[in-house]
Amino acid sequence: MRPELTIVESLPELIASVTPEEPEAESGRRRNYAVYRGMSDVGAPLLTSLDRLGAPDAPHSKVHLEEHILRNFLRYSKPYVRTDQAEWELLFTAQHHGLPTRLLDWSYSPLVAAHFATLDPVPRSDRVVWQLDWRRMHERFGLKPLAFLVQDLIEELQRRGIGSLGEFFARAADSAPFACMLEPPAMDHRITVQSAAFTITSDTSRAFDLFLAEHGLEGALRGFVLPAASVDLIRDQLDICAIDERRLFPDLDGVAREVRRYYASSAAGPALPDRPPPLRRAAPGP
Repeated sequence: MRPELTIVESLPELIASVTPEEPEAESGRRRNYAVYRGMSDVGAPLLTSLDRLGAPDAPHSKVHLEEHILRNFLRYSKPYVRTDQAEWELLFTAQHHGLPTRLLDWSYSPLVAAHFATLDPVPRSDRVVWQLDWRRMHERFGLKPLAFLVQDLIEELQRRGIGSLGEFFARAADSAPFACMLEPPAMDHRITVQSAAFTITSDTSRAFDLFLAEHGLEGALRGFVLPAASVDLIRDQLDICAIDERRLFPDLDGVAREVRRYYASSAAGPALPDRPPPLRRAAPGP
């Protein structure tokens, strides 16, 4: 059973689709506690950067190198990181700077996810924004109904008899399976403005969506498909809302990326003439 997919053809449709129909009882507000991930290929599995380190046709083939990769990063990064950083914080730092890890990036903002879904210049490609109900995932694995901080993860692993990051790498696959959502420490402005979050699992042998399906959590994942013909419109709407590289990567590199993309040609191109039947269309907003 694959996750539910819904077509959205504009940014207002996406916002309407993720807005709860009724306010929650506690606050009287329409709170949404999901996290989102944008991808440029609707058919691609949810692979971590560690999963993708192998050949394109052989994902997960280098996950056994996880600890060696991090050890070498720690060895050579000494001049650039704080000496008082805890080992789990160093894992976030490594992910933040592009090291392959088992962490999977998410954002609390569907707009940030849509930004990353529409960035790659893949002509005539349907994009997707994935929505994860992490509370449902935590409930399935008997975890606290809170977004984990580093200390929460450490305490949960200690409860499972795992006392360090190295032990987690070595023993997680042999312990009771679990996945949790993590909020990283605000190490720099980029993490804050991107409303960043991560998921981490005990299993590095399969994609995250397959891991969820194996544990009866297909319904915790929902996809909003951005059709190829609508990508340019949604990209323009994101720019109008100031969701761009200059704001999400607040440094000179972000400025250069935003200016380069803004003056580039359209990425989506014309729609393909023979499209499959449309999926269920998003309901109009309130």
